[in-house]
Amino acid sequence: MNLLIVNPNISESVTSLIHAEARRTVSPNTRITMATAGFGVAYIETRFEALVGGYATACAASEHAGSFDGLVVAAFGDPGLAGLKELFDVPVVGMTEAALASACLLGQRFSIIAISHRIEAWYRETVAANGLASRLASIRSLQSPLRDIGTVQQDHTAALEEMSLRAVREDGADVIIVAGAPLAGLARALEGKIPVPVVDGVSSAIRHCESLVALRAGTSREGSFAKPPKKPNAGLPPAVASLLG
Repeated sequence: MNLLIVNPNISESVTSLIHAEARRTVSPNTRITMATAGFGVAYIETRFEALVGGYATACAASEHAGSFDGLVVAAFGDPGLAGLKELFDVPVVGMTEAALASACLLGQRFSIIAISHRIEAWYRETVAANGLASRLASIRSLQSPLRDIGTVQQDHTAALEEMSLRAVREDGADVIIVAGAPLAGLARALEGKIPVPVVDGVSSAIRHCESLVALRAGTSREGSFAKPPKKPNAGLPPAVASLLG
């Protein structure tokens, strides 16, 4: 099995964090290929940045079309996910939908630990789009500026742990989701320190994607996730235009 993991942001340091967690998680017979967005922002916080990240993911994944059995969109908030499910005829899994699925199997209410206050609105909308707003206990986020997106975990270890504990004890969370690719692997560091299950988006997406590939459930040839219809287009990268026929 071959999985393509795309970081919708331009930060290579974050791609390295994703890759490290993916290697720890992936099954022995699964091969992974990493790709980083060729344009966009260092990390996504807003709806517009998510719009850019979704298109950047489509461009990056299109360059590898035909070489992977499953695609992982490795940014919390799942930029472009629904459109990518239309474009590719393999399972496409986002970090958010995978983390939410894992959390719902582990408890009733979940809290999300995020890297910035600005990102909260987009995350709430993503949870609502997945039909799970009633199960969201809270979103807690870092309030201070980030020194470096690749060192968030090291720079804010104590704050991230404190937020997780407060989400359990004050907000009633049964499960903690550590959100965002910059926090990939944090769940392992918090193991034993938080009194409820802690879910990582990268590892959840990898495992769920592997399961979907193994299920061989088929692809959408009709319905809302069928491939986009052929029509004239202009200005698209050749790889994307080729997928559109």
